[in-house]
Amino acid sequence: MTGTTPQTVDRRSPDGPARQETGREATRPTRRPRPTLRSPTVLRYTVLTIMLVVLAGPLLWQLSLSFKGPDDDLYQRPPQLLPSDPTFENFTGVAERIPVLTFVANSFIVAALVIGGNIVLATAAGFALGRLRWKLRPVATGAFVAAMLVPLEAIIIAQFLLVRSAGLTDTLLGVALPMLVTPLNVLLMRNAFLGIPDEMEEAAVIDGANAWQRFLRVCVPQVKGVISVVAIFAFVGSWNDFLWPLIILTSEQNYTLTVGLNYLRGTFYDDPRLIAAGTIIALIPIIVLFVALQRYFMRGLEQGGIKG
Repeated sequence: MTGTTPQTVDRRSPDGPARQETGREATRPTRRPRPTLRSPTVLRYTVLTIMLVVLAGPLLWQLSLSFKGPDDDLYQRPPQLLPSDPTFENFTGVAERIPVLTFVANSFIVAALVIGGNIVLATAAGFALGRLRWKLRPVATGAFVAAMLVPLEAIIIAQFLLVRSAGLTDTLLGVALPMLVTPLNVLLMRNAFLGIPDEMEEAAVIDGANAWQRFLRVCVPQVKGVISVVAIFAFVGSWNDFLWPLIILTSEQNYTLTVGLNYLRGTFYDDPRLIAAGTIIALIPIIVLFVALQRYFMRGLEQGGIKG
């Protein structure tokens, strides 16, 4: 009875003669080289870390200041991010020093007007620029693009004169009026409507739908994500606006939150802890709105992105 010979595998190397290996050696798993950290990867994460520190660092410092107590040294070096004596008294101090609930309510009223105006007017204007065919459409699109390049400081005097001539000074409607529709939101809606396939609207035309029916029943349901982006942009812009409400409002009961927070600073009194607490209070509604609409936000940005 003859013995069995081990199975051999002929591996030919391009650099030398063939090498005979047994079957046991041939079945051994080859070791993969360990991934090395390349320099582009290191550079990418370094840049991301720097951006995180630059963008989130001031916010984290404000959050830390808002919880620091009287025993915490605000000016020690290196800065202490975690408070050694955390307290909520700074937030209650803001409510005691200024009528924060009144200011928040005024800001919400202005934000509601701005959000409603941008959703309705920007959506209608975007549909007219993106789906309707008329002679001056390129001129109107160019006008909205040019309006984005004009800084607010260049037109704020003209805005004030128009609002004053309408008798809306020192009113919340006067604060919201210049922001009822913005060029950026109109262009976002235009690009979103351009992304809708023509076949959908053509089928509605065959069924006898007019322009308003195509707008409300066919096109608007396709751009809900971009509408949520418009709502977020409108809310953040109106909520954080400081210069225009400061110019147009004169009565304390009509102040928005950004203007009312100025009362936390005085000639003989200035507490950074209270100012930081007021900043965090003003930031909470923005975070809540973004969390509520975040699943539509990125989708809407992609849908309303700039197209050629």
